[in-house]
Amino acid sequence: MIKGLAITPPILGRISIGKVIEKNGKRLPEKDDQFTITSQVQGRDGWITHPLDDELRKLSANGKLRSIPVRVLFNDPEINLRAEYSLFDRQTGRPLCVGNGDTCKRYTANGMQTLPCPAPESCELAKRQACKPYGRLNVQIGDEDDVGSFIFRTTGFNSIRCLTARLHYYQAVSGNLLACLPLELRLRGKSTTQSHRSAIYYADLTIREGMSLEEAITTAKQIHERRQAGGYMQDALDQAVREGFANGAFEDSEEDAGEIVEEFFAGTIQEDTTLHSDQSVASESARPSNTTTTKPSLREKLDGKVAQLAIGK
Repeated sequence: MIKGLAITPPILGRISIGKVIEKNGKRLPEKDDQFTITSQVQGRDGWITHPLDDELRKLSANGKLRSIPVRVLFNDPEINLRAEYSLFDRQTGRPLCVGNGDTCKRYTANGMQTLPCPAPESCELAKRQACKPYGRLNVQIGDEDDVGSFIFRTTGFNSIRCLTARLHYYQAVSGNLLACLPLELRLRGKSTTQSHRSAIYYADLTIREGMSLEEAITTAKQIHERRQAGGYMQDALDQAVREGFANGAFEDSEEDAGEIVEEFFAGTIQEDTTLHSDQSVASESARPSNTTTTKPSLREKLDGKVAQLAIGK
């Protein structure tokens, strides 16, 4: 195993609420009131939708994808959903600091260091650089792959808080059979004073529609017994994943970091005034600020560097 490289679950695609659009020469997040399931391939118009998106959309009443039948891969809630305060370099897309409100890992002039993490409200670096909560949830959709999953990323407190609670509660009531429960990723809406009474959307995780909690637990026990009979080692899988995440300082790779910054950490520091409202991929939909800026976007900077290299050749 390569040291320093986080070994993460294989990703088959992405689940998002919203998308990044081109507007006035800038790439900006745009909110939506439904999920979109995409592949890991981008075209000229953005991420290419995954075949599962069309399949599930046809089953919905109005063609809008507001619930997705899922399972989680692991019994441990903490590895199904990883959530930390995160700060990215907006020019390079490189992760700079990741913390949990107690301690953080941070790149400094002296290299990687473990330092106290007082949370963004009390951290001088966070105040200057707009550190945000950042969560990643892995779920399985259908039976396409045995250990592959789709990833839902969010910088929204509502999604992170709700998903964390659901995962811990379901693990407890099922007797640690979380990975066997038939679940459903749902889109919910709410209005707040920060959203100026307009709806913001966040992700929730519930028992699959049409089933009671007791029925879901009975199904989970049956799946667990069948897996045990077949030699499936759930505890060993959870431990292998923990060790894989612990192998690197940061979970997100540099090749993904640019897209993550563009979708979740874009804009100037002045634009990040909705720190406590939900923003998933454009995300849970705080509107971009009307604040104007002359700073080029990350994509524009990368395009400029490519053009310079081409001229140099």
